[in-house]
Amino acid sequence: MATDNGAVCLALVLLACSGAAREHGAAAAGGALIDAGGGSGSRAGAGEDEPAGRSAGGSLAGLGGRGAGGDATNTVAGASARAGDGGSEASAGRAGDANESAGSGGSGGDGAGGSSAVAGSAGSRNDGSQKFCGNIDTRNAVDPQGLKFSTYWDQLTPENAGKWGSVQANANGEFRWAILDASYQYAQANGIIFKESSFVWGAGQPSGVTAAHVENWIRAFCERYPNTKLIDVVQEPPPHTTPSYAQSLGAGETGSFPWIVKAFKLARQYCPHAVLILNDYSNIEYASEQEHFIQIVNSIKEAGAPIDAVGAEAHGLKGVSAAVLKANIDSLASGTGLPVYITEYDIPDPSDAVQLANFQAHFPVFWQHSAVRGVTLFGWIAGYTWLTNSGLVQGTSPRPAMNWLMTELGRPVPPN
Repeated sequence: MATDNGAVCLALVLLACSGAAREHGAAAAGGALIDAGGGSGSRAGAGEDEPAGRSAGGSLAGLGGRGAGGDATNTVAGASARAGDGGSEASAGRAGDANESAGSGGSGGDGAGGSSAVAGSAGSRNDGSQKFCGNIDTRNAVDPQGLKFSTYWDQLTPENAGKWGSVQANANGEFRWAILDASYQYAQANGIIFKESSFVWGAGQPSGVTAAHVENWIRAFCERYPNTKLIDVVQEPPPHTTPSYAQSLGAGETGSFPWIVKAFKLARQYCPHAVLILNDYSNIEYASEQEHFIQIVNSIKEAGAPIDAVGAEAHGLKGVSAAVLKANIDSLASGTGLPVYITEYDIPDPSDAVQLANFQAHFPVFWQHSAVRGVTLFGWIAGYTWLTNSGLVQGTSPRPAMNWLMTELGRPVPPN
């Protein structure tokens, strides 16, 4: 994969900055899973002395998330037809583009002017019509340490290469597409889902941005990567982050968050076939955070934002029981009326037993919940993840949580 030192350094700086900017509850101490009936809070080790215990953990057997997908060209936007045991989910939001067929694709080349970064696609192992379990790249490398990413994951999100500030340091400067091109090409060549994160964020953005620059960025991305299935249009909305150009971007729109409305309208205009997501953290961990997030979603919907789904980063779930998690996803889905994507799940703990117990409690909830359309983990190679001790593979040796997850999904266990 072609890289340049400047882009890699910027990506690493952005990674460090994002750690300072976010307020995830993921660093809460303790590893016991909070029982649904215990304590007043949902944080592990928060001092409320909640009773421990893994409620409703278990197996993914028979859930059929990797069954044969339906014909994407016949998928109805927004419909969700779930097959029985061993089946597949026939629709996920706006999935269903005729360009998903084997061998179809763009005009090739990677020149300027919006031409596609890929000449044809290899056909889809997962075309977006079934629930996926994906991951992010590893410091801009998709296949790390001799392991083939697509053997274990059927969806790819670049950790930092898709952030606007990684592509363009200054809003009037040149676009640096090389790292993002390589990730997109990998996804197309291996028939896995490509997700963009993110278009608009209060961090990781270029300097000197105006509304015109935002539109130019979104248009350039969508022209270059037309088979992008999922997009975090706005990442971590207020009170978490607000971009410096919010007032400029929101001019002419209505509602409490006009800049978010405009971002979604631009994304729909230039990426008409992608599932458009508002992504945030703590919205399936803490009721107070979730309530505000739901208010934002309903506000922008009322103001005309074409939002298709909501994203839950899920960094702060360590110690949260299956029962509490399910209840929180229930309320997020019902409160917004939208499908849910788990976008950055991880369990940071040096104890293999703690990490495994949390995966066994949480993942079946994700996989069985009808509102959850897909799960993206946030890193898998130990020593190269955003949160310390969240890696699933040490070198090429799997930790027990990786062993369990791959076995339950019917996928190979590293280093195979």
